[in-house]
Amino acid sequence: MTAPILRTKAALRDAVLGWKAAGESIGVVPTMGALHAGHLSLVEAAKTGCDRVIVTIFVNPKQFNTASDLDKYPRTEEADAEKLAPHAVDAIYVPGPEEIYPEGFATSVLVSGLTDGLCGSHRPGHFDGVTTVCAKLFLQTLADRAYFGEKDFQQLQVVTRMARDLDLLTEVIGCPTVREKDGLALSSRNVLLPLETRAAAPALHRVLRQVAERLVEGESLGPVRFQAEAALREAGFSEVEYIELRSADGLAPLEHPSRPARLLAAAWLGGVRLIDNIAVG
Repeated sequence: MTAPILRTKAALRDAVLGWKAAGESIGVVPTMGALHAGHLSLVEAAKTGCDRVIVTIFVNPKQFNTASDLDKYPRTEEADAEKLAPHAVDAIYVPGPEEIYPEGFATSVLVSGLTDGLCGSHRPGHFDGVTTVCAKLFLQTLADRAYFGEKDFQQLQVVTRMARDLDLLTEVIGCPTVREKDGLALSSRNVLLPLETRAAAPALHRVLRQVAERLVEGESLGPVRFQAEAALREAGFSEVEYIELRSADGLAPLEHPSRPARLLAAAWLGGVRLIDNIAVG
């Protein structure tokens, strides 16, 4: 059965207050739509951990750096509702922009430090948009837990810190990255990859694994990164924004995996920006 689609804060609040009054826990899966198996794995995690589950679909204009990127982001509400139907979520919240950013909206939530470097350097203001909308969604849904994929590892760290620093009552839960059989991390942007370049996309994950193996064997990041960037360009990537080793508990830059770490990368293929990361050590 297709879950009810709620489009206003008032309708959402009526539902969640009833659930809260009954002593039920609420999980939220924030998305921008164009749902895939990765999103659905978050839904299943939420259903395991909570009595009620809300999936939000909102293409957030504040986290896009260009109008063209916002315009071409896939919008597939009807298909998304059909994909969610077998998972029996309790509500799909699809607010209009005026429900999130009403006239005169003038507040922004900024997390410093964790947003420096990586995607923060290449997408200025992006994480301010992410944290602002997530704070609003956590408060509007009154969620006890919010579920995010580890594919966007920097985002996961930033949102976790935001919720902790602001004493929000929503616990942020990270869930493993879901991949295609060839290793490509699932992303709504994958549908934008031209057919002729799709076959090259798994090289990003493959190269990250190779780099991780060499780092564990004792090599330094610098020379290994140089060779990895060359391998990605040879595979067909037009630009490598970064390949970096960061601590898993604060994203501090590392040269060696001397403590639990993440190897993160962003690169362009066929006009589409792909990101990925893997645990090291």
